[in-house]
Amino acid sequence: MPIEGIIPEIQENALFIADAHYPHHGEEFLNLLQDIQNHKINTSQLFLMGDIFDLLFGHNNYIQNFSKEAIELLQQLSQDLEVIYLEGNHDFCLKEVFPQIKVYTREEQPIHYQLNKQDVYLSHGDKYATGFGYNLYSKILRNKITLTLLKPFEKQIINHRMKKLKEKKICGNFKAYKKRFDSIRSHYPKDALIIEGHFHQGLVHENYISLPSLACHKKVAVIRNGEVIFKKI
Repeated sequence: MPIEGIIPEIQENALFIADAHYPHHGEEFLNLLQDIQNHKINTSQLFLMGDIFDLLFGHNNYIQNFSKEAIELLQQLSQDLEVIYLEGNHDFCLKEVFPQIKVYTREEQPIHYQLNKQDVYLSHGDKYATGFGYNLYSKILRNKITLTLLKPFEKQIINHRMKKLKEKKICGNFKAYKKRFDSIRSHYPKDALIIEGHFHQGLVHENYISLPSLACHKKVAVIRNGEVIFKKI
């Protein structure tokens, strides 16, 4: 967690990965982690912006079998690299899975950083403009008690869900994005930069950056000369 009263900085060469939905949508995420480990990619900070895994949650060992190599590699990288993980709607309750990573739950988002003295707010993207039903569902699902009660049926439930997620189409244009993004922007200071994933769009709308989905666009975001740019991998 950032020290109280001190706003942390987004550093030059920081890398943002959003919505990889690993392992169902390609090996790009695993390859990126391997390239960081092998110093083919040099980054000062790694921001994981949620839905990195198509399904991963804590308080359960079985679910980790589907993404074991990537999980272990992240655990290794976090020993020497600053990794910030903003939980998404597909990956949650991760603090016990990644004890060396700065993990932020939905309730703890957005997190506040600065870039060139400008305020920046980071979130997965499903915090605002979501509705009561979604908020209630999220609270119940992302709960240790709920996940513990489901453990006797874990293999059946997880296997079924993973099969469904593998078949799910997750890429497409969001035609009404301006209205949704404006609604989200209303929760933030007008002069702040907002960076989120979740919507799989890879575009900039006013002061709102909708990160590209690694699964859909094969792109990440990086800081170059103090600016956020999208980069094909």
